[in-house]
Amino acid sequence: MDGSATYKLLLATPWLLSLCVSDVRRRRLPNALTLGGAAAALAVLWGAGGTAALLDGLAAGALCGLFLLLPFFLRAAGGGDVKMLFACGIIAGMRHAMALLLFMSFAGFILAVVMAVAGRVDLARLEHAGRCLLDWRYDRKAGRAALPPRESERGRVPFGVAIAAGLFMALAWEVWPWP
Repeated sequence: MDGSATYKLLLATPWLLSLCVSDVRRRRLPNALTLGGAAAALAVLWGAGGTAALLDGLAAGALCGLFLLLPFFLRAAGGGDVKMLFACGIIAGMRHAMALLLFMSFAGFILAVVMAVAGRVDLARLEHAGRCLLDWRYDRKAGRAALPPRESERGRVPFGVAIAAGLFMALAWEVWPWP
């Protein structure tokens, strides 16, 4: 361990907390925070490690951003989530990018299940997508008309919380190695 994960964790935690608060309260991840965080991370990487660190961060950011690109085009993820994951990938670097994606996926699944059990999220869109894929007799047009509006808060999971948890756990894994 070279200690860089400790510094990344210390610098990123307040930024992650502010993004989580914004996502939970307003279901929005502002560009000033997501893209500003990406720019700040790139500046720190370039200042601390030069061009090699900058390129490593950009490659990890692109890899992580691509992870949510298909859900974004399917309208299952928001643009703020993609930008936040890009910024978190820059912070994680290639060394922690896969751990970030793995921990983020687990955290997102757990968050969605907890919200569904608590009745805080409407599963109608998930049911509609599943029936469109698996039930050839399902009336897609009528099903789509019965869906709640996309702007409804009950239709969206604040996935920024899962992204933040994924980055925090990926970096914490190196700082505090568990058995």
